[in-house]
Amino acid sequence: MDLRLKLKHEGGVPLYRQVYEQLASRIRSGELGPGERLPATRELAGLLGLNRATISTAYELLEADHLISGQVGRGSFVRAVGEATEAGFTWEQREGQDARPAARAGGPAGQAEISFAVSRPSRDLFPLDDFRASCAAVLARQDLADILQLGCPGGYEPLRRVLLEQARREHLASAADDLLITNGCQQALDLIGRVLVRPGDTVAVEDPVYPGLHNLLTGIGARLAAIPMGPDGLDLAVLERVLRAAGGAKPRLLVVTSNFQNPTGATLPLAARRAVLEIARTAGVPVVENDAYGELRYSGEPLPALKQLDESGGTVLLRSFSKISFPGLRVGWALGPKALIDRLRQAKEAADLHTDQLSQAVLLEFMESGRLDSHRARVLRAGAERLAATLEGCRRHMPAGTRFTHPEGGMNVWLRLPEPMNTAELLPRARKEGVGYLPGSYFTIARPDPGALRLSFASLTPEQIGRGLELLGRVASAEEERAAAEFEPASAMV
Repeated sequence: MDLRLKLKHEGGVPLYRQVYEQLASRIRSGELGPGERLPATRELAGLLGLNRATISTAYELLEADHLISGQVGRGSFVRAVGEATEAGFTWEQREGQDARPAARAGGPAGQAEISFAVSRPSRDLFPLDDFRASCAAVLARQDLADILQLGCPGGYEPLRRVLLEQARREHLASAADDLLITNGCQQALDLIGRVLVRPGDTVAVEDPVYPGLHNLLTGIGARLAAIPMGPDGLDLAVLERVLRAAGGAKPRLLVVTSNFQNPTGATLPLAARRAVLEIARTAGVPVVENDAYGELRYSGEPLPALKQLDESGGTVLLRSFSKISFPGLRVGWALGPKALIDRLRQAKEAADLHTDQLSQAVLLEFMESGRLDSHRARVLRAGAERLAATLEGCRRHMPAGTRFTHPEGGMNVWLRLPEPMNTAELLPRARKEGVGYLPGSYFTIARPDPGALRLSFASLTPEQIGRGLELLGRVASAEEERAAAEFEPASAMV
């Protein structure tokens, strides 16, 4: 089996992605047939001169797309691709003219007893009685039939009006701005991609970044320009260099998370916010501010949004109720210049005609009744306790040399184990001990970070967090001892 691949070490496409795409192409074409055994990750890494973690990530994507199957103790084997139907075709072959590349795997949540894998609110904090009361109030309204009817594609008008007025009071919106209600921030990002990005365009994003944005952008054919993330957010020097690129390499837009970025938890300081806006303004690149986590601040002073600081009108702000209330209702919004919002509204109407007015009416009632404020206070108290438990657990249980972020809010902490540990390879052992997480390979774009992992703490109790990190620390320490023993020099023979 000849697996010499043509890899480009420069150009913006991550090496793991190149390995994945070339192997996937060979499997789909039949060049690699069902049942063939792929080389072990260490063997293929040596053949290609790559890091083993790069090959592991490529294999994970192939397995997620059901192109290979990993068998413990035996290796990875090519699977049969889509059996033909009676009509004589396979769905895998039915690609349109705008066929998009396969989306990156979001990563297995795992079956661990204590899982740090999913970034979502705790269901135990949902105020179900208050929610039922809000539903009952809406269901008793005289205009219920109108709420259940097809409505405006811009969203439930009473909620849209309240959000826009609130934005104006907070100096987030000017007279030139408008607001569109969406099915969460993800749909807003999708609409922006449909309207502003063409296949082959470059989009500047954070690295690491959450898989939902990666999948969305690569799914519409965009190339990603990775801006490294540090403790204080974006690397401004790299950002300036990328945004000032000439010709087709210049990004069509920049997507940035201003508060408690997923997965790192980093927040842009005020000076960095001003610098990002100035760099983007000078380069003529619009900014998409994804602020899904901004309301989850547990300590420190809130910072003005990029949208609030931007005097040029080049920023669109995305926010959501999902992290602070009920993610299942899928209610978010986009705030930006009227010309852009009009185009997003048209794209949304083409996709779903209108949003779910009943969910939006219930959320408006939940908000105007004061129940949302009470729930928010409870969520912030619980979040502060859970973040504190996470940071304390990292300090107490992780091996010496472990580094981790110290966010003031949000749902995630980014942790790096000492070299040469690989969190993707460590995950099966951690799950066996009853704890799960997502390795850094699910989030990184251009810079492999094999020792990194994301700890999502919001859905766990402080007790679960402490126990989970104790188990994870035990697994990591055992791996560190094993690695040290492997490389211990043999005693001299005399």
